[in-house]
Amino acid sequence: MALMTPEQFEASLAERKPRVFMNGKRVESVLENPNTRTVVEANKASYEWALDPRYRDIMTSYSPLIGETVNRYTYVSASKEDLEAKAKAGTFTAEMLGTCIYRCVGYDAFHALAATTWEMDQKLGTLYHGRFLEYLKMVQKNDLSVAGALTEPRGSRKKRTLEWSDPFLSLKVTERRPDGIVVRGAKINISGAFASHELVVLPQSSHAEGEEDYAVAFAVPTDAEGITYICQYSPYSAERDQADDLYELGNPRFGQRETSMVVFDNVFVPWERVFHCGEYPYSGKIVTRFARTHRMTCGGTCKVGFMNQIIGACKLVQEYKGLEKVQHINDQITEMVVLRETGRACGMAAARLGTEEPPGSGVFLPDEVMGNVAKLNICNSFWRTMALAGDIGGGLVVTLPSLKELKNPETQAYVEEFYSFGSDEPTENILKVHKLLQHWTAGQHGVGTWHGAGPVAAQRIMLQRVVKFDHEKELVKRTLNIKDKDS
Repeated sequence: MALMTPEQFEASLAERKPRVFMNGKRVESVLENPNTRTVVEANKASYEWALDPRYRDIMTSYSPLIGETVNRYTYVSASKEDLEAKAKAGTFTAEMLGTCIYRCVGYDAFHALAATTWEMDQKLGTLYHGRFLEYLKMVQKNDLSVAGALTEPRGSRKKRTLEWSDPFLSLKVTERRPDGIVVRGAKINISGAFASHELVVLPQSSHAEGEEDYAVAFAVPTDAEGITYICQYSPYSAERDQADDLYELGNPRFGQRETSMVVFDNVFVPWERVFHCGEYPYSGKIVTRFARTHRMTCGGTCKVGFMNQIIGACKLVQEYKGLEKVQHINDQITEMVVLRETGRACGMAAARLGTEEPPGSGVFLPDEVMGNVAKLNICNSFWRTMALAGDIGGGLVVTLPSLKELKNPETQAYVEEFYSFGSDEPTENILKVHKLLQHWTAGQHGVGTWHGAGPVAAQRIMLQRVVKFDHEKELVKRTLNIKDKDS
């Protein structure tokens, strides 16, 4: 197959029966529930674009692993050029969706697993890399949508894992059998897994001696026995549940980002789907390699795409209201452009400075410093962009009436007159653009941007670990002719 059609994707999801709960009720079909449907639509779009001649170069790549063209979100980067293409795809999907492309975490997990399984096989004589490549071949041949899961509830940070009163606050292997392992625990804040085919699970953190049961990475079908999804539910979810007109929501087709807690209640995983089990010194390597890749994605690519939507909406509002020559608004939009391009530059630099990691593996990962800088930079930049957009949109962003008033004979004339701002643009369009700004500036995206791929503290800690300052100190010593004590 290699490339699935959108219709085939939707049909394949109809065959899956994941155990999903939202708002205190069982979701009988992720295809029909209005909130889970947005995830289906977002992933479905990635299949549409891969077959569209206009976007094929962005959304596909040739895989020597199976000798066919595959969706880029099933591919592991083998060069700096691949990383650049990955970065461009991240921006493209984000600006087209206005929300998460739910295949990205699995995509980035592939990079971490490809690199680390190769290293484990080289140093420990394990068989993980061959297993992983066979799994990846299966994913590519069938064009499967793969979600990823790392984050866990975890216990008191004052205590080590083995001291927690509940040992399952981190996902744990409870049994090793001749045919596989059994795991119990949960992953939280997981994007879109219930509307994917597969779920790749990585450890959240490094582990120490005695914590071998927590050092585990594997893949399972999303409807595997023992897996339960307990979905987020917010005022935006409730609004979508009741919406007669999806344009009320700002992003009608793709919505807000949808996540869930994924509970693993004694889930069996066959050995051929286990890629790390007990080798605790390598848990941290999997995590850092994933973070290195995903922070480029979150920092320097997808938020750039989101900013394109916000800037576009602000320009339309400016034109609708006749504010094209108002200097402070032009200054604000220029500032947004600078923030966007700084984010883009960081992301592309992370890709262009990427290296084979570890050497000999054939896997290319983004530059670690620039990947973390990209994410750290975008956190503050995105908050600032939302603030600027809120100022340009004005109070109307949070005081809009319903679009239904345009169909209400008692209010239609008033709304059309007073919300037209004297523009020739249809009032409905003006309201829709403000609804889009409401979606961005008064929704869930700020906190989501801050914490996606790890909160700000995580990037600062990583930069403090990897930046050694030897070059900078040597420059000063050379300039001042400072000699080392023992020279």
